[in-house]
Amino acid sequence: MTESPRSGTEWWRTAVIYQIYPRSFADTSGDGIGDLRGVTEHLDDLAALGVDALWLSPFQTSPQKDAGYDVADYCDVDPIFGTLADFDEMLAGAHARGIRIIVDLVPNHSSDQHAWFQQALAAAPGSRERARYMFRDGRGDDGSVPPNNWESVFGGPAWSRITEADGTAGQWYLHLFDASQPDFDWSNPEVQEMFRGVLRFWLDRGVDGFRVDVAHGLVKADGLPDYTPPEDAASMGGEEADVPYWGQPGVHEIWRDWRRVMEEYDGDRALCAEAWMPGPDITALWVRSDEMHQAFNFPYLETAWRAADLREVITDSLRAFGGVGAPATWVLSNHDVVRHASRLALTAENPQGAGIGPKSKGKPDPVVGLRRARAATTLMFALPGSAYVYQGEELGLPEVIDLPDEARQDPTWFRTGGERYGRDGCRVPIPWVSDAPAYGFSPEGASWLPQPAEFAGFARDVQEDDPDSTLWLYRTLLAERRERALGAGELEWLDGFGDDVVAFRNGGLTVVANTGTDAVTLPSGVVVAQSGPLAGDTLPADTAVWLADA
Repeated sequence: MTESPRSGTEWWRTAVIYQIYPRSFADTSGDGIGDLRGVTEHLDDLAALGVDALWLSPFQTSPQKDAGYDVADYCDVDPIFGTLADFDEMLAGAHARGIRIIVDLVPNHSSDQHAWFQQALAAAPGSRERARYMFRDGRGDDGSVPPNNWESVFGGPAWSRITEADGTAGQWYLHLFDASQPDFDWSNPEVQEMFRGVLRFWLDRGVDGFRVDVAHGLVKADGLPDYTPPEDAASMGGEEADVPYWGQPGVHEIWRDWRRVMEEYDGDRALCAEAWMPGPDITALWVRSDEMHQAFNFPYLETAWRAADLREVITDSLRAFGGVGAPATWVLSNHDVVRHASRLALTAENPQGAGIGPKSKGKPDPVVGLRRARAATTLMFALPGSAYVYQGEELGLPEVIDLPDEARQDPTWFRTGGERYGRDGCRVPIPWVSDAPAYGFSPEGASWLPQPAEFAGFARDVQEDDPDSTLWLYRTLLAERRERALGAGELEWLDGFGDDVVAFRNGGLTVVANTGTDAVTLPSGVVVAQSGPLAGDTLPADTAVWLADA
């Protein structure tokens, strides 16, 4: 059986997109927080890695209650990251190297410091100002009960009650995330028009696309009915099809509207949806021909290191996304999940957003985790479509588990009273130089989250010229992927390797990944790339290989 995405030559169909979490990438000011100049200084390193585009997590003006995902001004740069001039310099530098720039946008909610929300607090119930957000009267005789029972993604109730200007207890506002992140009311034309302006602001500066935060969450079900998620459900959804605040049909008209704005501009510009939905078929609804261009393939990210499960999700993804003319996307790590160099070796359930820490059950074996991560990446880069890389995974970075409680900053940690560790462990600043202050992240040795001593061994400089390093593996895979046009290829499954093996052909390569415990015999061929040492003509456990025809 042969499967492929529908033909097309746009760059985003086959791109390898590198996610930069700006506060943790590179700090040039010495304050311990990464900045845009830090990105500019490392553009040559990113070009050498072989990526096609950079996606920058939010750098807009923000009080940083949720690391920038609480935006106070969508059309400016937060001073901790630099200035608009710094952004323009970074953009020009990236474009000069043939690298595109994707900006993160957060349309589900703003910061409570956004001018609109401050105006809403000062205005009366039923006013134009409040109509931009989800303000509602409380239940009960005195309005002291929240409008419904919804829970925040970060834990605790999804509603907060305000004090009116006259000092009385007033209305409630919805915040699916932190109380500092009030949800917009997307039925309001003012909200719709404001975001059209935001899109045009960045498109006019020359950006190549947008990653859209919580793209499945903007529209809420009529009447805001009560809803209780299953125990241990993933915090962003992804397991259930009928949730009154995820995946409502009305979101699709918003993306059709945004697509029309994108098409006002020349060139191939992309919208990518963060939509945690249950399975590729539902996720593919976000990338129909008049909506977004890409959607993160979270069902793939969440798939265990088991051959049968991987074959199923890959088959389903190519069919579902290809069926609407969109590329499949592949992703293993990002700023919201446990890094896959640790996640693939966990031995206990770990719902998305929960994180891992010193008291977590089923903590990973780091050796097994890195071996599986390298194999999983080798498999992923051979698949047709577009692939995402999260900063630091090219170094093999594990999740930082032993962060001290007092250092944690994720709202999840605070809103659950420490029951969930949250996402800090995957956001620790990355190491560049093994023997430099902050491992080269910051010239003064400052770091907004503490870096573990083990990061010295993962630093970029110690991997630069080591052919056995993870960095070397990523460079090799990306160079071969580009040379052989694997992103635009076709996948043909191969049988006969056993139940624990994923094997297929693409672009003249035979790709074999062993998820089992026993070595398997390899077919003949020239080794192009391998995630780990081979044993003669056999492929050891937790190893993957690319073979060219002899």
